[in-house]
Amino acid sequence: MASSGIKPGLSRIEALLREMGHPEKCLKTVHIAGTNGKGSTSFILSAVLSQAGYRVGRFISPHIHSYRERFTINDTFIEEEEFLFYMAQVKKHIKNLSQRPTEFEILTAIALEYFRDKQVDLAIFEVGMGGIYDSTNVIEPVVSVITGIDYDHTQYLGTSLEEIARNKAGIIKKKVPLVMGPVNPPARQVIAARARELDSPLYPSSLAEVTREAQASLEGQLLKLVFSGQVVDKVFLPSPASYQLENLAVAFTALQVLKMAGFLWTEGDMKAALAKLRIPGRMEIVRINPPFILDAAHNPQAASVLASSLNDILPGKKKALVLGVLDDKDAQNILKPLGHNTRVLVLSRPEGSRSKNWKRLKEDWLSLFPGADLYMEEDIIEAIKVGESLLKLGDYLLITGSFYLLDKARKYLTSV
Repeated sequence: MASSGIKPGLSRIEALLREMGHPEKCLKTVHIAGTNGKGSTSFILSAVLSQAGYRVGRFISPHIHSYRERFTINDTFIEEEEFLFYMAQVKKHIKNLSQRPTEFEILTAIALEYFRDKQVDLAIFEVGMGGIYDSTNVIEPVVSVITGIDYDHTQYLGTSLEEIARNKAGIIKKKVPLVMGPVNPPARQVIAARARELDSPLYPSSLAEVTREAQASLEGQLLKLVFSGQVVDKVFLPSPASYQLENLAVAFTALQVLKMAGFLWTEGDMKAALAKLRIPGRMEIVRINPPFILDAAHNPQAASVLASSLNDILPGKKKALVLGVLDDKDAQNILKPLGHNTRVLVLSRPEGSRSKNWKRLKEDWLSLFPGADLYMEEDIIEAIKVGESLLKLGDYLLITGSFYLLDKARKYLTSV
């Protein structure tokens, strides 16, 4: 497609958009950065606003099955023919450039042109990595969102939470409202200071309160949402993940800010949208008996909140863990929370060139959980079959560790 790999900087995307007539200047947008929760937050926002009658574009990354998933309007993927058309259009413009854009920069340009041509009312853009130098940072949003700060991509974003926060705070624009998710104090100070510098009103997600009205089950959870006196109760979310409560608080706060900007929605829109919300690869339950669960957790924070959510709905239950982690991820600190209550680990290999050392997790596992069984199957479908064969009565199967593990796994489990 283009020069792949990560090359921080905005010069290439800015040159490309200049050639394309600046489609980014024709759109109203929401810009979402953060270590985890970006995808869930964007899905919630687009679901509620689509339900309210708006034409909502959404650009996310990475995809699970197809590049088309990255470009949606009201939850409908771009058509294959349209994707190829916009790819060809962008390639024509690239011929006039001195520097070749990266793959992600090309995808960003496609999204901007596609949403402009389709005349969306609002386009939601999820940052690919970091913030300040991400190719999505060419937009001037109606509201910016930072979902949270933790360790990931440290070779590019920095090794301290303050450095990572500084990079993600690069999406804050002058006088543009900022919604900030739950962030620890050092990172919060960095973000708040940048918002003050740019005269950006800051709305912490703690302004919203999201609580359960009953115990969650595998089918989902019943919630109550409160913001500045507005109460929305008896909200059903067909996901049992406790970590989605924080994402909902972020999204609910952003929706209130969007309402101030003229994007109106009702309590009924909220309830109807959330009742049918399905987010692939986020504690996605693809079978009930026994439970088979898919999750894209690929860094320590995501693994920790996933483990907590599982313990919440399946307390004390043992699992077969099918795990694959990319070479540049902190495998040991992903394993630590997920290894508890694991009867057997089946290591597998995520797709792509970034997983050549997938077997390295063996040593980490044996040092952390020396008494637990370990199997290794490079092919994810074979790994799932091994995990399933070793389940005992009352156990469940968890497949996690990388987005790049979920493509074949999800196709297999939703077709058999």
